[in-house]
Amino acid sequence: MKTFLLGAAAGYVLGARAGRGRYEQIVRTYRKVADHPAVQGAAGIARAKVGEKIGDALPVTRKVAAHGANGHQRNADARPR
Repeated sequence: MKTFLLGAAAGYVLGARAGRGRYEQIVRTYRKVADHPAVQGAAGIARAKVGEKIGDALPVTRKVAAHGANGHQRNADARPR
């Protein structure tokens, strides 16, 4: 992920310095890579894994949202201290 962000930042800087033509070239290359079946497959696997992790965390998140981190029931009328 860090590598992708670094590449995106480098592409942005190079595109800004080179002008509109270089920017369009970078965008075309990005779209070609993003639309590649291997990249789409990897993105689907990543989404599934994130979905599994989020699915595991949802019951805990709902409990914390309803009762607060300290286990006490939250009062909607109470103001924070």
